[in-house]
Amino acid sequence: MSVEIFHNPRCSKSRQTLQLLKDNGVEPEIVEYLKTPPDRDTLKQVLDMLGMEPRDLMRKKESEYKENNLADPSLTRDQLIDAMIAHPKLIERPIVITNGKAALGRPPEKVLEII
Repeated sequence: MSVEIFHNPRCSKSRQTLQLLKDNGVEPEIVEYLKTPPDRDTLKQVLDMLGMEPRDLMRKKESEYKENNLADPSLTRDQLIDAMIAHPKLIERPIVITNGKAALGRPPEKVLEII
């Protein structure tokens, strides 16, 4: 089973989720998405697997959210995805992907539902 985690090592929830996976015998491929942001197609697939819209997966307290006026309801899905690609810090974490499914590790135990 191939498992991937969009990980930020500075985030406690991300570290907890990674440890939880390892504790359950899963050695995921670690994607440090701040260093290598997902491309448009990958982000769209992840959103679809999560059943979320871009704004649902955004960290709204980040300065980039306010500075780019991303709360503007007239912004399209593609514009919000573009903002997430340009500013990967906006992407909520951690995200675990396996077998065509994805889960947001908030709380970390949610990822166990897909492995």
